[in-house]
Amino acid sequence: MEKPICIRLEADTKQIMSCRGVVQELEKSFDALSNILSLTGNPVRLKILYLLHQEKRLCVCDLSDILEMNVSAISQHLRKLKDRNIIYSQKEAQTIFYSIKKDKIPLLIPFFTIIDDTKVLEDKL
Repeated sequence: MEKPICIRLEADTKQIMSCRGVVQELEKSFDALSNILSLTGNPVRLKILYLLHQEKRLCVCDLSDILEMNVSAISQHLRKLKDRNIIYSQKEAQTIFYSIKKDKIPLLIPFFTIIDDTKVLEDKL
């Protein structure tokens, strides 16, 4: 198999500089979205985030019961989400509740919309 070769007679310097500027300007956005995408690539974590968005807050036991998984497994997923600054915890008496950080919700809403819309699409397939 031959390697693709780029043959360009002239570079569009304005375009290149403009695109570089845009990428540099949006660097924090790229990092934030990449962080979210790496975590939502796991179906369990995506389900947890979806449920937290729907219910606003849940404890480990709630998630364990809903997803029919053991508490330890759920706790590991919550730890990853918390370590990456996607969710936060709040202790009330003996129970720790988890919620999505408000600034992360706009990044996640498109995923939840796709999930909700896919239900309709699956019926048509």
